[in-house]
Amino acid sequence: MGTDSIITLFFLIVAALIFLNLRSVLGRRTGNEKPPYDPFSRRDADRPAPATDDGKVITLPRRTPSTAGDAGADDRYEAIDSFAQPGTELNTTLRRIQDADPSFDPRQFVEGARAAYEMIVMAFAEGDRKTLKSLLSSEVYEGFDAAISERERAGETVKSTFVGIDKAEMIDATIDGTEVTITMKIVSQLISATYNSAGELVDGSADAVAEVIDRWSFARDARSRDPNWKLVATQSEG
Repeated sequence: MGTDSIITLFFLIVAALIFLNLRSVLGRRTGNEKPPYDPFSRRDADRPAPATDDGKVITLPRRTPSTAGDAGADDRYEAIDSFAQPGTELNTTLRRIQDADPSFDPRQFVEGARAAYEMIVMAFAEGDRKTLKSLLSSEVYEGFDAAISERERAGETVKSTFVGIDKAEMIDATIDGTEVTITMKIVSQLISATYNSAGELVDGSADAVAEVIDRWSFARDARSRDPNWKLVATQSEG
């Protein structure tokens, strides 16, 4: 599969890992534990598509960059302008990101971020280090790994159920050279319970749904041939 068939925001990873490796645990999620900050990796080209409920990958139409002199140049920022109001700081930054990576589409990014969020939280609850390593920056991974190790030493297990994402919105975007960082505010509903080695509940609830509000930042180099965005920072609001 060529670079032009890759979807923004690690759609390849999401499609492959969610539907092949994590299918049996889809819908499971992390509890209240959330490690700190992290850096990212990225990519350059167009991307494959999100997957349908039956696990099939949909190939999204490829966008081709317009040059300043092309007749279609006026439509170059159509996806950006329909996503963020023209004249706002977010719109201006997203335009710059698209200039650096013509295949960037903000709505595709948000969908990918939602999928990545669920996948990362599930992997953390399951202690799935392999999946986390592919989606987190090295610094963030160290934090998640330390939390999992502490849980293991204490003989504790986390049982979490992902109820759903109520809201996922892009609240900030920056580009420094070719390094792009996008921050999402994600409001989710989770059921999470932590048990000790004797099977006794030590934290959370086995049936109460809790609202979790997170700010997660994803990053990548807009000109890198690496197709992956990685989680580079986390902050929990509740």
